[in-house]
Amino acid sequence: MKHIFGFFTIIAIGALAGLVYFYSQIRVDVSTIVDYKPKLTTQIYDRNGELVANIFDEENRQYAKYEEIPPQIIEALVAIEDTSFFEHGGINVEAIFRAAIKDIKAMSLVEGASTLTQQLIKNMVLSRDKKFTRKLKEVILAFKIEEELSKEEIIERYLNQVYFGHGYYGIKTASLGYFKKPLNELSLKEIAMLVGLPKAPSNYDPTKHIDLSLSRANSVISRLYNLGWISQDYYDVAIKETPIVYDETLTQNRAPYLVDETIKEAIKYFPDIKTGGYKITLNADLKVQEMARNALKFGYSEILKRDKNADETQLNGAMIVTNPTNGEILALVGGVDFAKSNFNRATQSERQPGSSFKPFIYQIALDMGYSPMSKVADISRVFEGVNKSEEDKDWKPKNYGDNFEGYITLKEALRQSRNLATINLLNSIGLDVAWQKLIDLGFKNAPQNLSIALGSFGISLLDFSEHYSIFAGNGKQSKSKLIKTITSQTGVISEFQTEQIEVLKPEQAYLMIDMLKNVVDAGTGRGAKISGIDIAGKTGTTNNNVDAWFCGFTPEVQAIIWYGNDNNLPMRKVEGGGRTAAPVFREFITSYVKEFPNTKRKFEAPSGVYHKLYEGSDAIYTDISPLPTQKLNSVTTQESEGLIF
Repeated sequence: MKHIFGFFTIIAIGALAGLVYFYSQIRVDVSTIVDYKPKLTTQIYDRNGELVANIFDEENRQYAKYEEIPPQIIEALVAIEDTSFFEHGGINVEAIFRAAIKDIKAMSLVEGASTLTQQLIKNMVLSRDKKFTRKLKEVILAFKIEEELSKEEIIERYLNQVYFGHGYYGIKTASLGYFKKPLNELSLKEIAMLVGLPKAPSNYDPTKHIDLSLSRANSVISRLYNLGWISQDYYDVAIKETPIVYDETLTQNRAPYLVDETIKEAIKYFPDIKTGGYKITLNADLKVQEMARNALKFGYSEILKRDKNADETQLNGAMIVTNPTNGEILALVGGVDFAKSNFNRATQSERQPGSSFKPFIYQIALDMGYSPMSKVADISRVFEGVNKSEEDKDWKPKNYGDNFEGYITLKEALRQSRNLATINLLNSIGLDVAWQKLIDLGFKNAPQNLSIALGSFGISLLDFSEHYSIFAGNGKQSKSKLIKTITSQTGVISEFQTEQIEVLKPEQAYLMIDMLKNVVDAGTGRGAKISGIDIAGKTGTTNNNVDAWFCGFTPEVQAIIWYGNDNNLPMRKVEGGGRTAAPVFREFITSYVKEFPNTKRKFEAPSGVYHKLYEGSDAIYTDISPLPTQKLNSVTTQESEGLIF
């Protein structure tokens, strides 16, 4: 007797524990539905409101509040799925009895009698297995949900939760995906197609089975007519209609390199960026993005035309376009083909800038009192003890073409990109002084040796673009700004402000603008020139033609362009900044001016810039950088020490 009592005690305790667990699970499930927090798609837009991409984690869902859902959608849904939805308390007793009779006859669960409330529960918290215990839990949950939520709230959750095929979760997502329409612009036939999808999303997917989809939609329309909810005329029109269906990709990603960088930036501030349903507005312009992408591909194709043996799997390029006066990123292309390589060479790769770095050495000289008309010796020198190699510790730099100009102005030296003149200028300034000023300008990897004059260190296009902004920005360096605003689901807007640092006086920056205009007008950057607009810029080519650059700007737009092999192997000798990258700038700016004919075309000299006829030419100068007074007549002590006049 004692053993029997113990046995029943154990059974009772087990049953009680089971009931406690059962009802605790119900509380959890009710909470999940009542406190509905679905994963939502974040959308990225360009500065003009054009959709750039949808980004999401697992479910592509855009949320529609009840007030946003047209009454006809609700009528169509209720008509085909649960006609007495607004009368019952969670379950349809009549439908249950009808289904039960069929189940008894078949001796199994063969027919459902689910209300929309029950369908919502199945979608959110229960499996679709046809078991009596699951069905019992479903019924209990249905009553609980109807107690906690209004009918409108249940409908809202249902239409946002269910799967509509083709990767679309929620009716708003499906409407935009299949028909490219907001909910309030849908026709009755389109509505019928959508509300008919949840029963069998794959079977009725209109991009794959349009006939089945239309047939299902006609059943919905017929049901509405039979209930007396639509007129005969409305019925006739709807039955005959065959809507246009779009077969879109889920992400609709129109600028993958730009989108990847946006996600990396946004996730720093919003860890749930892929699931939180944010709206991201970029400073980028999809039209400018397309221009940059086309220009980069143009340059890539031209290289391949010149070199039939080029390795297409390694050859690549990158381009970043900004407004240099405020740092807004207008376009960002990290490679010639994202499908082949998603590595972003504009932000993740650091390449040697070569001669495109020279303007910063010349700018330091100008700010120390040198003038564009100051003269520097373009002659060969041997610098002892520079190299680390035991075999050859001396450094014997050369000009391209191994020729010398003798004494030339700084303006002329930069125009021709003379290596020896630049190294001699750096030597005259003082390596330690120049290096510290470069560090102050923000160059982190600058080597503390004379080879820095030739850009012998790695830097990303993004960072280099920020540094170059000091010229077109009239002395202000602008932090590159990709994102304009991020808006949350609750309407809170996070704005990303422009960051600017004044590092040069405007008149000093203008001296460099004038020198870089000369590079494009008559120097190594001639390939970037087009008529009718001021262009300033500098070419760059590293040793053995490993990297080819052009860094150019107009009064309102700047582009940094790079080409090279991903494995750092040299390109052909003809592939330098002037031939390879400069024409890409020309290609881009030609399209830009055509699209934006009112773009500013002339650089304006700030106050403090003066003109004077000097040695037969119109020269500009400032108080900091006056015109030279000493004329070069013969070799002096200054020549041997500083090589500057």
